[in-house]
Amino acid sequence: MNQSQSAKQQSIEDTMFFVRIRRHAKWVFVFLALTFAVTFVVFGVGANNAGTGIGDILSGSGSDGVPSISDALDRIEENPKDADARRDLATAYQADGRNSEAIAALDAYIVLRPKDQDALRELAGLHLTDANLRQQEAENAQIRAAYLSAGSTFVEPLKLGNDGATLGEDPITTAITTEANEAINAALESAQTSYTDAVQTYEQLVKVVPRDPNVQLELAQTAEAARDYPKAIAAYQQFLKLAPDDSSAAIVRAQIKQLQAALQPSPSG
Repeated sequence: MNQSQSAKQQSIEDTMFFVRIRRHAKWVFVFLALTFAVTFVVFGVGANNAGTGIGDILSGSGSDGVPSISDALDRIEENPKDADARRDLATAYQADGRNSEAIAALDAYIVLRPKDQDALRELAGLHLTDANLRQQEAENAQIRAAYLSAGSTFVEPLKLGNDGATLGEDPITTAITTEANEAINAALESAQTSYTDAVQTYEQLVKVVPRDPNVQLELAQTAEAARDYPKAIAAYQQFLKLAPDDSSAAIVRAQIKQLQAALQPSPSG
């Protein structure tokens, strides 16, 4: 992609809902991701899903009646196919703030109960939470690098003698930048993996409830967050087929146009 194409796509993407939030209001995006699997506030749909997903994690953590990790593990050791024990283990890990273990436990549960809609939504929400945590790690690494290198960066290269030779790049800045870039790239790669996992989870949910327009909308928005625009467009279009008179239809149509524009090549010249 040439520079003019890149500039056009960046300009278009900057008007998109998820991209605009990620770039200009990071805390809002984190909040939306935490409520992603429960209700989509922008479109005003999916409210019937309240009580499942990340919202339950936040409201239920530390409350009485949370299953015990050790008890759930003992039950699983006794019977590896005990789906209820694996579900309890996932809940216990979430209450303990152990997101990765909760994801693994839910994955194992869904193998045994592949049509559990609540569990699928919850799993997607956990992947989205993980993606945003990794994005925050990348931002923190970038901020840290800027802070550490601020006092060691020369406005102009130091000159050596009168022959025009310079000292070259500041080695401190080089070391800090290299370390930061490695941390940023690793975090962003992990975030993208989590977004992809969330998309795949919603695709699995679509197979369970193919005629639920809210699920199509959740898939579309998750795919858009993952920057899988073709998949997002397809899911938005399916939402319109299932709910053409929905109050969100106009917003969805506008979003489809923006995504389609982002995929168009820049005219030559």
